[in-house]
Amino acid sequence: MAKLSQHRLASYAAVVAATLIGAACVCPSAVAGECPKDKFKEDVRAEVKTPAQGVTDTTLGSIDLEKEPANIKGRELRFRKLTILPGGVVPWHSHGDRPALIFVQKGEIEEYASNCSVSIVHKTGDIKPELHDTSHWWKNVGKETVILYVADVRRDPNDHNM
Repeated sequence: MAKLSQHRLASYAAVVAATLIGAACVCPSAVAGECPKDKFKEDVRAEVKTPAQGVTDTTLGSIDLEKEPANIKGRELRFRKLTILPGGVVPWHSHGDRPALIFVQKGEIEEYASNCSVSIVHKTGDIKPELHDTSHWWKNVGKETVILYVADVRRDPNDHNM
């Protein structure tokens, strides 16, 4: 397969990110699992120190948003692929300064959120918005590899949180 130029790859990333955002806004039936209302409570789950394991995080493209008509200084739109093996863990992280959309392309994965007393299951085809009030970690408790596509808006280029 021919290598794509950085500009073209970034353009593809922007199109896919826009598609994910549009799908999240237009297709409520595609939204991922949510915390049951009776299990929702602020700070019900403490931070977990389990490190990343069995997960590969590959940046597929990024766009410096300051150089685009949006002119958002110091922000980058980043598009990534996370591959999580059975038993794999995406470690605890916050989205306080990094909103994201997660698309579950393959498999089923559990999310453990700071504001939900039970795990939240996300399945193939689900889209999960991750907003400023989201702190969580994810685990593949199944027997098949999970593939997630992630579009996020990052401020700090040294922020390597998944």
